[in-house]
Formats: sequence, structure tokens, C-alpha cells
Amino acid sequence: MRRDLEIDLLRSFLAVAAHLNFTRAAESVSRTQSAVSLQIKRLEEIVGKPLFDRTRQSVSITPTGEALKVYANRILLANDAALSQIRHPEAEGRIRIGAPDDYATLVLPKILSVIEAEHPRLQIEVVCENTPDLLRMLDSRDLDIAIAVHAPDAVSGQILCYEPLHWVASPGYINDPDDDLSLVLWPANCISRHIALESLRQTDRKWRVAYSTRSIGLIESALLSGSAVGVMEASCIPDSLRIVDGQVGLPPLTEVAISLHRSNEEAPNVSHVSATIHAVFGESLRSAMRDRLTG
Repeated sequence: MRRDLEIDLLRSFLAVAAHLNFTRAAESVSRTQSAVSLQIKRLEEIVGKPLFDRTRQSVSITPTGEALKVYANRILLANDAALSQIRHPEAEGRIRIGAPDDYATLVLPKILSVIEAEHPRLQIEVVCENTPDLLRMLDSRDLDIAIAVHAPDAVSGQILCYEPLHWVASPGYINDPDDDLSLVLWPANCISRHIALESLRQTDRKWRVAYSTRSIGLIESALLSGSAVGVMEASCIPDSLRIVDGQVGLPPLTEVAISLHRSNEEAPNVSHVSATIHAVFGESLRSAMRDRLTG
């Protein structure tokens, strides 16, 4: 007998696929870890194949799981769009979305195209700031929605994904461990900058911040025109730069958490746009990475 895919099971499946950690996935869908484990087991019974390989130390997605992710994202997006359209067929008005410059530049356009297609009468304004400034604007109701970057041990909001950080430099960069390390970084209140500097303080390498800005375009230009290194999330590395992890004097970096914040969870427009961002963020991020790799 044929069994259909269930929406709740797919939501939990995509959470585990994004986090590759059952505890984090459970938190993101507001369920217990045991409940999510049972949901994945039920989904595997419906599909007839394992979706994840699990050990005590790690979780990895199987080829079947990778294939299901594509359809699961489409199903959830269609489900959420249908409900939103039925409940709020004439959604209109202004929605103010804030994001750090790298995500606003590389990932947000793909998300906005989906929102525009679903609700062409919405007026969307985008603000580019660092996470602390975005959260302050959210608190003062100067923003409706914010995409924020957090340290993995200080996460708030609704988690969208986790991203590794990488040291990056120009293709011609030569690392001389006897020279002071020149850094091109985000401003002082940015978490990736904090993680990079805290990691360097645990080493003997001398360093200096040569340049800082909140603009990913200016960071890219500064790195390409000099002999400095920077730090970026994996999905936000321009194809003009290269990853230089593991070179002498460049310590390992932790990952960061990307989360969604809302100022008014009851407002229909805010609720709809937030649901769309949550549904398509992961695929938009992967699409942005594919575009840079193939562009």
C-alpha cells in the first residue's frame, strides 16, 4: 500500500539535514530529540531506505537523503505558499528585512524572488547591517525581520543553518609565518571577526587589523589588492578568493549559526515572509554557492 510523505516529518527531516545534529534539529523545530528521532524513523519506513548514517560521534546524510532534500524543500515551499495564499490572498504593505551585507548580497536575492512571485503586492525594503545593529533595529521596530549571525554557543532566534568559517585570501597570496599577519575583517562587533581574533590569540603569530568594513565588496577588493587574509562563511566566499585554511599561523575556526528573528510574530505579512525565508534559505544558500562555482 502506498504511503504519502507527511509535512511534519519532512520539516524535521530538513532540520536534521541542515544541522546534521539531532539535538540542534530538535531545537529548531521545537520538539524533543527523541520525537525527532522517531519522526526520522517513520520517514525512513515510508521511503524504504535510510536517510542518515548515525554514529555516537556524527550524523551524515545518505544519497537517498540528499535526493529527498530536493523534493522536501519543494513540497514544504508549496505547502506554505498555498496556506499563506489562502489565508492572506491580498497580502500587501511594507516588509523591512535586515541582513549582513554578505548574505544580503549573495543569498537574499534568490529568496526575494520567491516572495515577489508569491505576493507581488508586498513592498520589500532591505537593510544591510551587522547582527548587533540589526537586532537593535528589530527591538525598536525599525525592522520586521532580521537574518543574523551568532556564535554556536550563543544562538537566538530560529536557526536556519550552521556555516563553517574559512580563512580566505587572493589567489596569489603567499603566507610567510615570520611576517606579521595582515587582516581584512568585518567591523568590531561582527562575530566572525571575534572568532578569528580569539583563535589568533591562542597562537604565537603576530597580527594586525589592516582594514575593516561591513561591505563584502570592499573586503573582496582589499584582499585582492594586497597580501592580507580575511574570514568568511563558506557560502559567502567570492570565486575570486581562495581558502587558505591550514597554513602556518592560521588556526582552525569554529562554525557560526545563521538564524531568523521577527519583531511581530502575529503580523500576517511578517509570518508569511518568515516562513518563506525559512523554507528556501538552505536551497538559496546552496544555489548561491553553485552559481559561484560554475560562474
